[in-house]
Amino acid sequence: MQTILWGLFILWINAKTFFTLGVVLQINQQHYLEPVARRESPFFNQRPSDEISLLVIHCISLPEGQYGLPYIDDLFCGRLDCLADPSFADLQSLEVSAHLFIDRLGKVTQYVPFNLRAWHAGVSCFAGREGCNDFSIGIELEGCDTQAYSDAQYQTLSEVSQVLLKRYPLLNKQRIVAHSDIAPSRKTDPGPLFDWPRYLASL
Repeated sequence: MQTILWGLFILWINAKTFFTLGVVLQINQQHYLEPVARRESPFFNQRPSDEISLLVIHCISLPEGQYGLPYIDDLFCGRLDCLADPSFADLQSLEVSAHLFIDRLGKVTQYVPFNLRAWHAGVSCFAGREGCNDFSIGIELEGCDTQAYSDAQYQTLSEVSQVLLKRYPLLNKQRIVAHSDIAPSRKTDPGPLFDWPRYLASL
């Protein structure tokens, strides 16, 4: 009897929550994902409305193709030393952030709560509507256009996305896009090696 009750309890938990690396994910009343690492980016502001109806997938690595370094965190927190690498010269005075960052091991860091406008999309347009930062959530994957993403990243991205779709009902699979979809003249990320069929089938 105890085994049956325990099994029913586990099914109930699975129906209401999602797991990543053995951890239950949920979004709290302050629009933070829990339990994940949290940093406070200064690069955000208020959305013009409460609408959250688009999920944008990006990639980033600093320097490009190098992973596990502190520079992405420094960039999003406004403290990047642009003399640390010659490739950082163009990042001087750049103010950019994302709601979430997923590293190569699948670890999540949140920089901006979801109800606020992170500065991730730049000049952008979706379905004829400009300014995608106004109504979107931005997720950055640690990576670049020329290298495949890790299994851990796909797992975490899938589970995070499921939580987001459940919490924000205007989001759906048809409103998940690449950065390159909304800024095709400027951006190519997350690139041709991102496995969209794999990702979308997991939602």
